[in-house]
Amino acid sequence: MKPILKAPLFLLIVFVAISCSTGKKTAVSDVVIIPYSDTVSLRDGSIVYGLPRTVVNVVVELERTIEIPGPYAKYAGDLLGLDNVIKAESEYWSVKSVAVKTNEELDPSEFYVIESNTLFLTNALSLKKQGLIMDLNPEIFNAVEKQTQETQTDTKSFLSFDLGSDEYFQIQRDTAYKRVNIDSTFIRIPYVVEKKRVLSVDQLAEKAAKRLMEMRDGKHLILTGEANVFPQNESVLNEMRRMEQEYTELFVGKVITETRRFSSIVIPDQEMSGKEVTLFKLSEMNGPESASSKTGEPLSVKFIPEQKTKDLTIINKPKPDAPKYDKLFYRVPDVVNIKVNFGTETLLTSRRLIYQFGQVVQLPSNYIIGK
Repeated sequence: MKPILKAPLFLLIVFVAISCSTGKKTAVSDVVIIPYSDTVSLRDGSIVYGLPRTVVNVVVELERTIEIPGPYAKYAGDLLGLDNVIKAESEYWSVKSVAVKTNEELDPSEFYVIESNTLFLTNALSLKKQGLIMDLNPEIFNAVEKQTQETQTDTKSFLSFDLGSDEYFQIQRDTAYKRVNIDSTFIRIPYVVEKKRVLSVDQLAEKAAKRLMEMRDGKHLILTGEANVFPQNESVLNEMRRMEQEYTELFVGKVITETRRFSSIVIPDQEMSGKEVTLFKLSEMNGPESASSKTGEPLSVKFIPEQKTKDLTIINKPKPDAPKYDKLFYRVPDVVNIKVNFGTETLLTSRRLIYQFGQVVQLPSNYIIGK
């Protein structure tokens, strides 16, 4: 019985010995990953990749309101009984809407070089799809961004008014005499002289007010069914409303509103954390001004990181002469609260992922390249 028991025991000892020797043997990786710098020389077969950074685009829509007084503003109370009229030209600016857009681009300060003498396997493709690393030629830069044009109004076309009168001058007839010498006798012969006299502003305002009241009476007769002739469609009434508005603007003035869209690009960094970054200043009378202007309220953006990645292990970047690394570097974004303020008023609050406020870490052990 003893020889029979010794054989299985001997095979078990040999198997354990082989297993232990295999476990102690570590594969030597030929892959080296180092940050790119001026002292790093690229060899044939090297792969360069970069880490992303977030670019914040703040789009602000401003509303510009222009008030132009009518030529008969001072006669609005006497002729039409209107008191609330525009008497002086003015301009006002206000914030209509605010939007925040983000996109990713390569961070020029976060380039890394992968060098290897042999073929190696990598999960860089999956990291690329997740946005944690970026190629030097990412598809995002090939996409054409849709440009939104700002709406502008040609205010010069509104500065001139049709004075609303059917005549702007009167013909004045006077009788004049000329002396004619007939048979040594001077005879006075009368003749008619016609002169054009321009109507005064008072007369033009009175004519425009009279025509406006007539137009209102005609529209009233059509709407109440008392008119003798009725229009076949609404085009006549629409034209009457348009003319009524134009005649009314001669007394109350015009209000022109246009929308201007301004876009400011900000690349956040760690130093901006919790601080307000002024994009520009907005004056209620003069509109947008530079950030260094002494007038106007500042329109600023503020980044407040939630520090979701603060507990991650920070990996010190190796120097070119440091020990070799065979793990991929990647960047984990942090959740950041973005606030857009106009003076002391908060116009917009948004939560976005921003890479610059996150941490640069390395892949865990089960992601080691070449193993």
